Amino acid sequence: MAKPVILTVDDDPVVLQAVARDLRQKYGDRFRIVRADSGVNALDALSKVKLRNETVALLLADQRMPQMSGVEFLENAVEMYPDAKRALLTAYADTDAAIRAINKTRIDYYLMKPWDPPEERLYPVLNDLLDDWLAGFIPPFEGVRVIGNRWSPDSHQVKDFLARNQVPYEWLDIEVSEEAQKLVKYAECEELKLPLVLFPDGSSLQQPTNIQVAEKIGLQTQAEKPFYDLIIVGGGPAGLAAAVYGASEGLRTVMIEREAPGGQAGTSSRIENYLGFPVGLSGADLARRAVTQARRFGVEVLTPQEVQGISIEDQYRIIKLADGSEISSHAVILALGVSWRRLNVPGIDRLTGAGVYYGAAQTEALSCEGEDVYVVGGANSAGQAAMYFSKYARKVIMLVRGDSLTKSMSQYLIDQIESTPNIEVRARSSVVEAKGENSLEAITILNSLTQEQQTVDANSLFIFIGAQPSTEWLQDVVTRDERGFILTGSDIMPNGRCPKGWKLERDPYLLETNVPGVFAVGDVRHGSIKRVASGVGEGSICVQFIHRYLSNFL
Repeated sequence: MAKPVILTVDDDPVVLQAVARDLRQKYGDRFRIVRADSGVNALDALSKVKLRNETVALLLADQRMPQMSGVEFLENAVEMYPDAKRALLTAYADTDAAIRAINKTRIDYYLMKPWDPPEERLYPVLNDLLDDWLAGFIPPFEGVRVIGNRWSPDSHQVKDFLARNQVPYEWLDIEVSEEAQKLVKYAECEELKLPLVLFPDGSSLQQPTNIQVAEKIGLQTQAEKPFYDLIIVGGGPAGLAAAVYGASEGLRTVMIEREAPGGQAGTSSRIENYLGFPVGLSGADLARRAVTQARRFGVEVLTPQEVQGISIEDQYRIIKLADGSEISSHAVILALGVSWRRLNVPGIDRLTGAGVYYGAAQTEALSCEGEDVYVVGGANSAGQAAMYFSKYARKVIMLVRGDSLTKSMSQYLIDQIESTPNIEVRARSSVVEAKGENSLEAITILNSLTQEQQTVDANSLFIFIGAQPSTEWLQDVVTRDERGFILTGSDIMPNGRCPKGWKLERDPYLLETNVPGVFAVGDVRHGSIKRVASGVGEGSICVQFIHRYLSNFL
């Protein structure tokens, strides 16, 4: 935790240096001593302290200063730090003024100059003030702070990125938080563009990209080497498992993830059917554990970084990144996962990020407290989200196209939903329109059995309607099915013949694509079972095929 601040102000450089020296000697091990040579500069210093989210324990100001007296400074400073203790340094002639200031304003004490010896005339007074302050001190949040608007897609993007990358942050809604409004003023933005992201070092970014945020918080976005034994594209459960097993078996491994490790599973609020966790665990917790394990074995994790192309040159597989750089390897595992399928009805695209969200969007849960939340979908992800939001929302309404949940959801989740009083399941129901100007205000629901339409008030809509792969960049290199899922193993040998261009004497391995040394695992693979455990299993066994492949020429 950062040390609380003691700020001293005096326009006399000799006196200022002496005060700072004595303060540092006595309190420097527990407090950060800051000095300023005028009231104006002291207020500027406090603004910077505020942006770093540090606390101020004591303000010690000389009364006789040009432009701004000590009393005037303390009156201004109390707006920033109302809980800080305040003391005046006065000459004998200013005693009456100091007493009037104490009676008129919230000044705690005044000290006479000179204060020598400090052991008798300075420290006892300050000790009492600091002990009193420490008794009521609550340490502030230390980390990234995000100031924005609840209905801003840009604000949601920053919050979601930080949350999914396991970075603690404090959210301040500028429309309801006085603290947010003050911080914006202290940041002195010439033209404010929300969200405003404040970092612990006092710096800030307006409307930042994920890459800009990643660089500030220390995530690795660039590869350290030009060549690896194994490149894994995608950081979901399958990719993370492949990274752990590959690196643990001696392969120089890099994993590239475009959003955050954990993939779609990382957004799950609770996974209760994963082997070895009888009480379940969150997707974020699973991702955190897996990333820690992978890094312990030496895996480089690049995030957020996007792959835009792949090319083949003899035994080398070359990956092109979005920033134009390239890295190459002997083998590649495509663990791309899938994205939520978009709901194609009027109003949805315009309001996405402003009340309409794809996936669990756990960052929005607290904002939904006391509201009605609508969840579209009937599979496990939708059920897990409904259970999570039921802890905060007044009511969760699940809109399911089928006649029940039994065809697409695990029984344990169905039982939990049925026993949760504030969850309602509406079968044969779908959203046909979203309404609102700057944020979601209402949705229109169609009952497919009666064809009746109903428009209801709604501020939050979470969509889980199936998945689609993002594999367009593999076109003309890796064979895919008509929906974009990657074909592997026997699926690329429909007539028992090796795919066109296959030059090896052996058949493709189980998880190998039409390109030797390029493998696909997890949800992006054609015919895969869309479960966390199966993705982990595929990522794990794929490494054995890679060893076989590499043994042919290494």
